[in-house]
Amino acid sequence: MELTKEKVLEILGNVMEPELKKDIVSENLVRNVEVGDGKVAFDLHVLSPAMHSRKRMEDACRFALERNFGKELQVDISTKVLSKEDRTPDQRKILPGVKNIIAVASGKGGVGKSTVAANLAAGLAREGFSVGLIDADIYGPSMPIMFDVEDEKPKTKEIDGKNYILPVENYGVKMLSIGFFADTSQAIVWRGPMASKALNQMFSDAWWGPLDYMIVDLPPGTGDIHLSLVQVVPLTGAVIVSTPQNIALADAKKAVGMFNLDVINVPVLGIVENMAYFTPGELPDRKYYIFGREGAQSLAESLQVPFLGEVPIVQSIRESGDAGRPAVLQEETPSGEAFRQIIRNFVSELSKRKS
Repeated sequence: MELTKEKVLEILGNVMEPELKKDIVSENLVRNVEVGDGKVAFDLHVLSPAMHSRKRMEDACRFALERNFGKELQVDISTKVLSKEDRTPDQRKILPGVKNIIAVASGKGGVGKSTVAANLAAGLAREGFSVGLIDADIYGPSMPIMFDVEDEKPKTKEIDGKNYILPVENYGVKMLSIGFFADTSQAIVWRGPMASKALNQMFSDAWWGPLDYMIVDLPPGTGDIHLSLVQVVPLTGAVIVSTPQNIALADAKKAVGMFNLDVINVPVLGIVENMAYFTPGELPDRKYYIFGREGAQSLAESLQVPFLGEVPIVQSIRESGDAGRPAVLQEETPSGEAFRQIIRNFVSELSKRKS
């Protein structure tokens, strides 16, 4: 068979993209094909950032070409992850109506990640944005309590012949959590694949509709859930939560590093410092930095990541979470204003990256 660009494209047209179930040529995933002197070079765009997925697609292309042109053919494939902006509607089957998908993560537990995620979602809704929230902290779901919907159960609705889960809504935020489907008194003991499957269902089997923001509250650490998420969900960016102590900052640094990995490559939009200082109720103008001062801010500067703001340790934040009304909704309180300032910085940072 004569080695020509047209023949190369014809052969690669038999290679299927596993998620789309369509061939890679018709989906414009093969670009810049060059042929000559027993060599073929081209750019291959893939949907999944996972290394094993990228290698599988490269091997499929190489096998198809060598089978037709011989094993002596030199094949040079430059593989790139297809950017979110470059995807067609058919190439974005997960949350197609959502403009921005934001992961809230932390390197370790106990730093207030879920509190920040809840207030970020409620605060964005307060500003007039349409917001969704997925409680992806499979093993410790807390959003039903934080939004005062503990006793709610999601309903289902048939749309275009398929049954979808309808998210529960409060304070203008649509949300789903594994906590809605499990007994609150029973521990959730799942292996990684089971947890990942449950998470995927909250994304793909729910009717979210058009949203400005989808906030995803991740489990602490860096593990299976995080990798599964970036494989199926086109994240716009991530927000990292830490406290000022060195041990928390070390884990926060790992979380930033995880999102910066080539196989993940999700922009870190900023770091939030929780429990930054203590302010007594009777001395509202005093700040006591009991866990250290400006640790997360210094970390952000060293990593060249935006610092979105600091949240104080005040009783009202804990009370708001327990009562099911996020602190950001409180007017004229230090905690409410702290979260609102973080939201202003977050929206500004996201706008800069999109401009």
